[in-house]
Amino acid sequence: MLAAIALSALVMTAIIAVRYMATSALFAWATARVRPGLYNGLDPQIRKEIAWSLLSAVIYGVPAGAVAWGWHNHGWTQLYTDLGDYPLWYLPVSLFLYLFAHDTWFYWTHRLMHRPKWFRIAHAVHHASRPPTAWAAMSFHPVEALTGAIVIPFLVFLIPVHVSILGLVLAIMTVMGVTNHMGWEMFPRWLVHSPAGKWLITASHHQRHHDEYRCNYGLYFRFWDHLCKTDKGLGQPATRP
Repeated sequence: MLAAIALSALVMTAIIAVRYMATSALFAWATARVRPGLYNGLDPQIRKEIAWSLLSAVIYGVPAGAVAWGWHNHGWTQLYTDLGDYPLWYLPVSLFLYLFAHDTWFYWTHRLMHRPKWFRIAHAVHHASRPPTAWAAMSFHPVEALTGAIVIPFLVFLIPVHVSILGLVLAIMTVMGVTNHMGWEMFPRWLVHSPAGKWLITASHHQRHHDEYRCNYGLYFRFWDHLCKTDKGLGQPATRP
């Protein structure tokens, strides 16, 4: 059993590492085309970001592999594959539930990581990226990586979710993690400054967190930032015309 779980964890680690490398490489390439020179002189920093991120991939892969093994062999989770198990309207509902629950967990653990003790122990690694790049999304100290690694594996035991929606959650998590750190705004100005944009986090919002540290803690949504008065608006990345 332990060998099977270890193999599953190894497979999940490889998937997470490849997903990170492919997505970050794609948006780093886009940055070179859209904002040439933005990462000039940052090669040593980027190498550190990649190293920390690949270590984080291992930490994310272990619980993901254990859960995948438990689901595949024993059906221990609330994952389902038959669309007939729940009504179709539940698909977007489950997507929102996962994103909101993940965002809530991230907001409060992120605020914890900005307490002086935890910042010194762990979160300083992430903020050592000055400025953050497309490679920084998973650049975490192992302590911080562990807080991020357990949330989705925990949720699949609580909230029923179709495997396709879980895949979409992971895709959104990956893309937003990368694009919110890459130093420029890929979304059009009309969306960023729209009523919907006031509730969504993009690079313009998260850049301000990296500039000022004590604001804009959310991951996907600005709900908790608004509610807790930690939303300080948009930062410096230029919006596309």
